[in-house]
Amino acid sequence: MSLRELDPKTVHDAVQAGEAVIIDVREPREFATERLHGASLHPLSTFEPKSIPVDKTRDVILQCGSGKRSMDALQRCAAAGVDITAHLKGGLMAWKSAGLPTVTIDPATGQVIDPK
Repeated sequence: MSLRELDPKTVHDAVQAGEAVIIDVREPREFATERLHGASLHPLSTFEPKSIPVDKTRDVILQCGSGKRSMDALQRCAAAGVDITAHLKGGLMAWKSAGLPTVTIDPATGQVIDPK
């Protein structure tokens, strides 16, 4: 099983086309503060590869803040025999550097800001 590191634009385009889903492996506090639109949370601290919903019609792409934890999660998937082989190289930091949108919280109002 070959592990793939995908760049932000590739991930964004795959999600927009309905060809991929994103699993965020950061912790709940991080996820609540800022996340990728449509991402599901499966924190690395309680990560169980076999609990990740694998959809044969869409690629599952793991994501974290910098790419380190998502690579760890990928290796856990491989060890468990779970067919998840891709992660977002550079994580949320690379995503934002590429100018792609994130879901955030307005600290003044608590309102969710989702530019999609």
